[in-house]
Amino acid sequence: MATRGLDFNPGSITLAENLEELQSNFEAVERGEMGERPYMWIVTPSAFDSTVSPPVFHTMNIMGGHVPYHLKSGPWDDAAHEKLFDIIATQIERYAPGFRNEVLHKQVLAPPDIEAIFNLPGGHVHQGELTIDQTFFRRPIAHYADYRSPIAGLYQCGASTHPGGGVTGVPGHNAARVILSEL
Repeated sequence: MATRGLDFNPGSITLAENLEELQSNFEAVERGEMGERPYMWIVTPSAFDSTVSPPVFHTMNIMGGHVPYHLKSGPWDDAAHEKLFDIIATQIERYAPGFRNEVLHKQVLAPPDIEAIFNLPGGHVHQGELTIDQTFFRRPIAHYADYRSPIAGLYQCGASTHPGGGVTGVPGHNAARVILSEL
């Protein structure tokens, strides 16, 4: 697939340099602080779809991990959102110097914003934490990872079920197969 003026296919980029940075960031969030080197998943849809941005510009979605719902320093006000953007831009500039100078518009969403806008409790885009005890055959919880619920005839699918978050359609496909097998 051709990209829009790029010599490579950027599709998605993950920034998570090492386990020490991930652990340090996780611990900061546990204290109600913003970590300095957050995990990020960066997607550039405009590299493939010219309708989502004007020519020569790009649209980026930057999703991060380990951002506290409650800040020890106070509320998620404009200053806190700006600080989060500064942390993100600084992290990206380790690999793409000058990034922040190229940003024309931004929307910074913290967990409370995601909860309010999308009705996702705790601001979790995966409908809950993707912790080791809630993955694979334990997603969303042990004994209910087969798309069936405790209520006969009620099935579950979505980001809270295996294989987890993202807009892939796989949980729905898998749930449909279970439903069809029972008809």
